[in-house]
Amino acid sequence: MKTVSSPGSIAVRLRSLGIDLFLLIVSALCFSLSFPSFLSTRGWGFLAYISIVPAFIVVHRTGWISSFVLGWFYGLAAYAVFNYWLAIFHPLAIFIVPLIYSAYFFVLFPLLKAADRLFPRYGYLVQILLWMGYEFLRTKGFLGYPYGNLGYSQYLYVPLIQLSALTGMWGVSLLVIFPSAYIGNALKKSDPQYALRFFREHRIDAAVWAVVMVLVVAGGALAMGDYTDKPQWKVALIQQNEDPWKNSIDAYKSALNSLTELSDRALKEDPDIVIWSETAFVPRIEWHNRYRTSRPHYELVRDLLDYLEEQDVPFVVGNDHAENSAAPGEPLVPADYNAAILFEKGEMVEIYRKTHLVPFTEHFPYENILPGMHRMLIEADTHFWEKGTEYTVFETGGVRFSTPICFEDVFGYLSREFVRRGAQVIVNMTNDSWSGSVAAEMQHAGMAVFRAVENRRSVVRSTNGGITCVIDPDGRITSSLEPFTADYLIADVPIDDSRTTLYTRFGDWFAWLMLMSGIIVLVFGFLRPSRH
Repeated sequence: MKTVSSPGSIAVRLRSLGIDLFLLIVSALCFSLSFPSFLSTRGWGFLAYISIVPAFIVVHRTGWISSFVLGWFYGLAAYAVFNYWLAIFHPLAIFIVPLIYSAYFFVLFPLLKAADRLFPRYGYLVQILLWMGYEFLRTKGFLGYPYGNLGYSQYLYVPLIQLSALTGMWGVSLLVIFPSAYIGNALKKSDPQYALRFFREHRIDAAVWAVVMVLVVAGGALAMGDYTDKPQWKVALIQQNEDPWKNSIDAYKSALNSLTELSDRALKEDPDIVIWSETAFVPRIEWHNRYRTSRPHYELVRDLLDYLEEQDVPFVVGNDHAENSAAPGEPLVPADYNAAILFEKGEMVEIYRKTHLVPFTEHFPYENILPGMHRMLIEADTHFWEKGTEYTVFETGGVRFSTPICFEDVFGYLSREFVRRGAQVIVNMTNDSWSGSVAAEMQHAGMAVFRAVENRRSVVRSTNGGITCVIDPDGRITSSLEPFTADYLIADVPIDDSRTTLYTRFGDWFAWLMLMSGIIVLVFGFLRPSRH
């Protein structure tokens, strides 16, 4: 006999769905506001500790099938709000990124529900392991995108983030997600008696977390150093505040004039080096100087090289570097690289070619599999680059440094590898001005803070519109420029390579531990004989 749902049961289901959606929207907003956002350009990091509470409540409330759909909705809502500035970055980005995260949470929510069902007493601990595994896996592969990992919301809490020298950012994320999972599981049944019983039975768990937090903060405060007696590298960071990709000779000339004018002012303060931003000078320097395929571009390149030849200090210049990829005797075919080039007296000394490209907007290797998407990207004026293969360590004036370009400094493994190869300073060259958003720039700069602590190396950020700053090896932003202003920053950067951190030695060991532990425990839960 066919069962017909009564109007009353339908109303109950709709009411329950409405509550679930409301809770997920609250969670998405709290998550987004934990980071630099449209309400606070510094972010409200304290919100991160409770931001996922409503989502954990929904995971318990909902059914198995609904957990897939609600997970999809949560990922879409959270990243549409958190990364609102992507609408300016690229016309497809504001659709692609939230859809990718809706797919991630489409899988994650049912796994969190499985942990809740399989481990009625300590399921929340398994959920924490699964969350950590999710945060780690989402940084891997072509779609790797660390924005929104919860630990990054704590970039202003300097004593706390010293933990990153041991565990990478992942240890901080673990401390942040614990309260959400703990409180979310206490409140999951909407029963005050259950909540009181949960808090009573798991009071030791909460006490352990609180003790660890106190020890981490106290230990972090003690671990922070004084770098005034360390050798200082006097840098000049040029923030020209011009869009380098206005595709015209006049725009390129205007950008070059701004760069040289600001550099001339900075040079009066006798810096050891002048650093421009990512693709600060767009025309292909080496290509046009060698092949001269465009007279206007060649003349502009000559103006730049003549200027650099007159300088007594080295310059680091971001450039659309091109190399001929055609066979001998064949017509020239440029292979473009997003590059950082070290010049001394107008001579090109060494080049770093960006190795980790931004998915979809700098790199798309699936032209044959997804020709329609590739065509859409091309029609949206996407500029694809070739991938570099070398971890270049520059050296000038006795200082060794490496230059992760833009997005690259959000990946811990890259800066770690540069340091392992001898870099004493991490110099990030960035173009974030396209976002028109200080919050977007601060989200990026907040992640760079962790690269300093993880490796105990100074981080320098030279950007075309913000956030141009210097970060000491303890993650303190010691000097910076106002975003979206044309200016230069002269700063003394401490050189300290006396310490090798656990993270530098062993990389993402803690994240791997969390991931493997989560998988093993969940598999055990599925395989063990059921008690009921």
